[in-house]
Amino acid sequence: MAVVLTVLVLFLAGFLAGFILLVIGAINFDFSNSEIPPGVNQPAKLRIIHIILICTAVVGRILENIGICTQVGFVRYMQGRKPLGADPKLFIKDLWFEKVPVRIYQPKAPSASQRRGVMFFHGGGWVFGSLETHEKLCRFIARESESVVVSVGYRLAPEHKYPAAYEDCLNATQHFLQHLQHYGVDPARVTVCGDSAGGNLAAAVSQTLAGSSDLPRLRAQILIYPGLQALDFNLPSYHQNRGVPLLFRERAAFYMLQYLNGNATKLEEVLEGSHIPVDIKFNYRKWVSPDNIPEKFKVRGYKPHVLLDCTTEVFETVKRFCEPNLCPLLAHDTIIQQLPESFILTCEYDVLRDDGLLYKKRLEDNGVRVTWCHLEDGFHGIINSLNSDWFSFPAGK
Repeated sequence: MAVVLTVLVLFLAGFLAGFILLVIGAINFDFSNSEIPPGVNQPAKLRIIHIILICTAVVGRILENIGICTQVGFVRYMQGRKPLGADPKLFIKDLWFEKVPVRIYQPKAPSASQRRGVMFFHGGGWVFGSLETHEKLCRFIARESESVVVSVGYRLAPEHKYPAAYEDCLNATQHFLQHLQHYGVDPARVTVCGDSAGGNLAAAVSQTLAGSSDLPRLRAQILIYPGLQALDFNLPSYHQNRGVPLLFRERAAFYMLQYLNGNATKLEEVLEGSHIPVDIKFNYRKWVSPDNIPEKFKVRGYKPHVLLDCTTEVFETVKRFCEPNLCPLLAHDTIIQQLPESFILTCEYDVLRDDGLLYKKRLEDNGVRVTWCHLEDGFHGIINSLNSDWFSFPAGK
């Protein structure tokens, strides 16, 4: 018995030591490959958040290697493990809209008129995020704007590839627009809103509904640091902020490929820009080009990227990147011109900054009114800091 206990203790000690070494190694890797720019407010807080995320991913990888669960599954579990209690100002209910799970937030206070409606699509790179991860944010929106908020629990990659997430968001929005009277919502005041991948989905849904004649017209689209294209991961913001938490350049491309194909093959080609034929790049150059980025956003060490061609084999795996439902920045002018008034939030220290800037220009060039908010000290994911009392940032609030 003593021998068995000794072996067990040694095993546990070895496992713990190995785990600690892995975590330390991951943290060291983080420090050597990431950068907190001096312009970020409360940089130590951002570093701590990033380390926590890295440790969660490391534990998930260990659990996956020993066959307990997948890394993705563990990270998702950790993200959504803190349910909030009842809200004294809101009625909150889980429902299904066209086989899509949604959570609806309705103010309890009586209203003399019909309320605004907000369809909210969470971020998380199409791989992470849930009704729970954005619960606090949706409650905040519903309370502060006295709106009926519908948060959509769309299907996630890599289990569900494109266009699953887009279809879920579109179907849920169409269902809501068809039943507004049931929720006391004004048909003239419905917006779509989303952060990051959710901003991508909001833009795609808005474009699809732009020409619809049998549904109420959307009042606005609210895009919070959206990812809107996958043709060029070498725009100024992708290079300037390639190692800035909470979204590295490589991870942005990785998530897009996970959503597209359910895997990250051809990641290197996507990053170097050899995944799209040159002639197609030139076709979209009027919309996706560093030339359309204001010069003041290029001063922080940007160098133009050499234009590369690609093989037919590579393009075949990613050719759907040219579809506007996946990359809304590529929609035709006839669609863009029909879009509702828009709000776009960009952050200076975010790889997706230029996606938002390019879309802002496209909308304005086509006569769409745009309200633009740029957080000079902001980084990707800063809105989610609202979920934490300890790790919130003034700019996020």
